Amino acid sequence: MQLPEKIRTLIPEETYRLDETGMSGSSVLLFRDRVLKIQKRSRESENERRMMAWLQDRLPVPRMLAWEEKGDTIYLLMSRLPGDMVCGEAYREDPAGQARLMAEGLKRLWNVDLSGCPGDWRLEHKLAQAGEAVRNGRVNLDNVQPDTFGEGGFKDPAALLQWLWDNRPREELVLSHGDYCCPNVFQHEGRLCGYIDLGRTGIADKWCDIALCYRDLSNDFGGLYYGGRAHEGYDDMLLFRELCLEPDWEKIRYYILLDELF
Repeated sequence: MQLPEKIRTLIPEETYRLDETGMSGSSVLLFRDRVLKIQKRSRESENERRMMAWLQDRLPVPRMLAWEEKGDTIYLLMSRLPGDMVCGEAYREDPAGQARLMAEGLKRLWNVDLSGCPGDWRLEHKLAQAGEAVRNGRVNLDNVQPDTFGEGGFKDPAALLQWLWDNRPREELVLSHGDYCCPNVFQHEGRLCGYIDLGRTGIADKWCDIALCYRDLSNDFGGLYYGGRAHEGYDDMLLFRELCLEPDWEKIRYYILLDELF
């Protein structure tokens, strides 16, 4: 693999494993104590760089070791977090445990003071980026919820985008991860220990993360995956009980639909 010189000097002769979790389109190489993320330059890659630096001493996130650009490709070398994904082996069959850890992660995000936050993902910005994806044909129709498009759903991504503009909810602004699902939150020995994939992290509505987290837990344990078998320990209110919140189903639906365009 052809890597920039500075990156090569920081990972000499080390073996690695390719991380195939997630759908970001990046190549992620896992070394013993560091991670190399290779991706195309984008608003999200630039945002991840800024947010990773800003969040040091605010939240447990990787430490940036090197950032190199080669053409339109970005090479981000960072420290490797301890522990494992919340959806890893320890909690694979424990919906209540996953919900508890994910709720803790949300609360820690919401407690961060937004003063000086360099990431801004309020709806006007997020919908503008979604519009670019729609116009340029970058919406992945193979990776959407079954009823989003087609009979009973939206005609196409452009119709969904227009509906999202027309039905913008009032935003409750907090620090939002932006892609808040179990593979992006780490735990070690039952305690939250970090967040990864910060490309969409910044100021946004708290219900964005709640919606994506709810969808993730529901898909994993509610029967959409794993042969259609619902886990007997799962119910839709697990996350909301941990958050001490009543679900706002309209906002949850809105943000799940918005994420279909990313």
